[in-house]
Amino acid sequence: MTVPELSFADVVQPAWNVSPRVRALVTTRDGGVSEAPFGRWQNGADLPGGLNLGMKSGDDPAAVATNRERLLKLAGVSEAAWLEQIHGAGIVRAEDVLAQAHANGAPTRADASVTDRPGTVCVVMVADCMPVLFCDAAGRAVGAAHAGWRGLAAGIVEETAQRVAELAGVEAGALHAYLGPSIGPDAFEVGADVRDAFMNGVGAAQRDATSNAFVEHPRNPGKYLADLPALARLRLQRLGVTRIVGGDLCTLTQRERFYSYRRDRETGRMAAMIWLDDQAQSIAD
Repeated sequence: MTVPELSFADVVQPAWNVSPRVRALVTTRDGGVSEAPFGRWQNGADLPGGLNLGMKSGDDPAAVATNRERLLKLAGVSEAAWLEQIHGAGIVRAEDVLAQAHANGAPTRADASVTDRPGTVCVVMVADCMPVLFCDAAGRAVGAAHAGWRGLAAGIVEETAQRVAELAGVEAGALHAYLGPSIGPDAFEVGADVRDAFMNGVGAAQRDATSNAFVEHPRNPGKYLADLPALARLRLQRLGVTRIVGGDLCTLTQRERFYSYRRDRETGRMAAMIWLDDQAQSIAD
């Protein structure tokens, strides 16, 4: 069976008003060569053609390598700064990730990367956790953060925004942020420990809004439904970031489009990528 090449119809792109120098996309489960349980979902069946990008997912490594090649070809780049994600709050320079990979092949353990170098691709992988992409309007710097609830509670979104702002030479409030596909507020069941992690770290001004991001589960006493995008917006707004788009795509409920670890356990990984096009000019140039 011949699987069609990956195309821009297979990915999600931020709807933000920034320089054309900023390139960004989030993959779906379509456009690759992986087979079940990492395939594409159509008419209630897991079919060949999945774009699984996770090397540690249990998929055939050759299929994952082909999928990554397809993605890089679509993006028009030769490599990306793949991370070994650990659900933490570590942030690195994407060019340092590539330098380490070139030197000894070792992956960099972190959950976010930033860069101001054209052609250097920041990338994070997700399958329910939220990818958050950052840039300034002129396209001077970009960043990508892997924001599961642990990283979000630990401040990875705010810290990544600050790092991008520093590289771009702007205030954090001038940044644009995109909240990529993640487990949605009607599907993300958590315990009181997760709610406490956010409530204990918030000031009085955002206490009510943070509490409102946790709704008592209608069927499981002691459990909550958490709104991950709302929690990210609150933290970004506290930093002064107001140009925020996305946050409306649920990985768990949209089975035909996205992988979801919480839904399927054995499943693929999607990638969120952002980079500066070295062929385009900043709108400030």
